[in-house]
Amino acid sequence: MRILIVEDDTQLAEVLAEALGRRQYVVDLAKDGEAAWNSAESMKYDLVVLDVTLPKLDGIKFCHRLRTISTNNPAHRNSSTPVLMLTARDTVADKIAGLDAGADDYVAKPFDLEELMARIRALLRRGSSTSTVSLIWGKLHLNPSNYEATYDGQYLSLTPKEYAILELLVANGRRVLSRSSIIEQVWSVEDSPVEETVRSHIKCLRQKLRELGASENFIETVHGLGYRLKSS
Repeated sequence: MRILIVEDDTQLAEVLAEALGRRQYVVDLAKDGEAAWNSAESMKYDLVVLDVTLPKLDGIKFCHRLRTISTNNPAHRNSSTPVLMLTARDTVADKIAGLDAGADDYVAKPFDLEELMARIRALLRRGSSTSTVSLIWGKLHLNPSNYEATYDGQYLSLTPKEYAILELLVANGRRVLSRSSIIEQVWSVEDSPVEETVRSHIKCLRQKLRELGASENFIETVHGLGYRLKSS
């Protein structure tokens, strides 16, 4: 899942990005409202964590713009993306302003990190039917709630990126995913790798799956297009 953090406090943004990264989320950062808007126009997000007090375009105006665009254009890539607001202002009037602008939740600073993570998980569950349901493809089972994978009942040891790629492939079934599409959905904009990195991860996934009895082409290469899973 991909999360946009909009926060001009660099230290706080990095703390949040690190905490979310440890939980297997892909995180993009924006330091002001206009930069955040540019990101929202070019990328699909599962959640926006939005500071209220921002340069160029504040959080209230950003959220109002997002909801207005969504109303006028339901097909917009972030039309239903939940927004969690962060702010040092904790008055009832401030909360009402944020919620009226279209925010789904409101957290005052300073906040407890684990509570914030729980609120984020709750918002993500609202927008995803797969966040707490196992993903199954033949003998392969993935559990998104704890990032564990098994094949034919055997534990499949994966790195965070390997798990993310495999989850993406399972979620898309027989749809072919290009290397650039995998990069866009698994890596943050700041950490975007070269396509050879995807090939290396696919190679490692195939080897680990073969060791547990999967076929050589469990992850198929569709030449010139990308990858997909073998028909189950």
